[in-house]
Amino acid sequence: MGIEPVAIWALVARGVAIGALAAITAGLWRSGQTSIRIAGLLLTLSTAAYTLNSSEITRAALGIFDNPVHLLALGGAGWFWLFIITLFEDRPVAPITLAPAGLLTALGLVGWIGRQEASSGIWIVHNLIEAGFAAHALIVIVRSWRGDLVEPRRRLRGPVMGVVTIYVLAQSATEIGEGLGLRLDWYDLAGGVALAFMCTLGAVAFLRAEPQMFGSAEPKTIAPANARLDGGERLILTKLEELMAAGEAWRREGLTIGALAAEVGAPQHQLRRLINDHLGFRNFAAFVNARRIDAARRLLADPGRAREPVSAIAFALGFGSLGPFNRAFKEATGKTPSEWRREKLAETENP
Repeated sequence: MGIEPVAIWALVARGVAIGALAAITAGLWRSGQTSIRIAGLLLTLSTAAYTLNSSEITRAALGIFDNPVHLLALGGAGWFWLFIITLFEDRPVAPITLAPAGLLTALGLVGWIGRQEASSGIWIVHNLIEAGFAAHALIVIVRSWRGDLVEPRRRLRGPVMGVVTIYVLAQSATEIGEGLGLRLDWYDLAGGVALAFMCTLGAVAFLRAEPQMFGSAEPKTIAPANARLDGGERLILTKLEELMAAGEAWRREGLTIGALAAEVGAPQHQLRRLINDHLGFRNFAAFVNARRIDAARRLLADPGRAREPVSAIAFALGFGSLGPFNRAFKEATGKTPSEWRREKLAETENP
């Protein structure tokens, strides 16, 4: 018995998706950034696994590889979430950022090997959690958009937000429907075409990606005399240094790039470019927090302020709450504020 035309077109679409995923992997590998490479590879592998696993024909052709492919597909939304926070928030790949994919994989494994009567409920929960991570990825893209100083990455946010997240939400809704016993004949073809479309767009975006989208530029010292700057740009950077140093604008809670641009007298896009290109910061929060963390180091190491609560220091430096301060401090120093304080005060007492 031959394969029906609809099934053939579904296979073709999945083949296109697999080829595009290979191209995406190649594009991300060019970034040279370990976290982007790892997150991108995990995302493309899990998407390829889902592409193969979601078709009865390709699943049957996998033979002994069916089980490992199925296992890899279980954490798909978690790998997508990992890739989003790695790309758009410059977060490193770490145990805590791998946890969502691990949770989804573990839950899916329980549903996979569990009793049939209990599995449908587990899969519904699994897909609801997937939708939650997709929704949070959307929040991440929007939340950090305004403070993103990398122009190519800013331009990428809209397409990613509009296409990929909607696809993941639609996929979760479809799978929830299947878990409830709703299975339509056109699911396979529609899923294959959607995957091919999504993956092709991703291949175009990341193969053409500019190097600075992924770069991990090191913060630099403001250098108004830089020969690559014209007079107007030198003046903007000089005013920026005055505001951040003598004016201590970084102490203001909720400081935005828009407010700073207005005070400097420059368009937002120009100030973003100058901070990114000439100071080496990839997002506005990192630019502001660099000043705050430097000040925090000095205050926490001061014996005269040893009894001052860490929270009071955080608020005085412009942080709205203790959590963001602790995270920013640990990212910069590798230690919590309390650990830093103990070590520095011990050095003072025992020189």
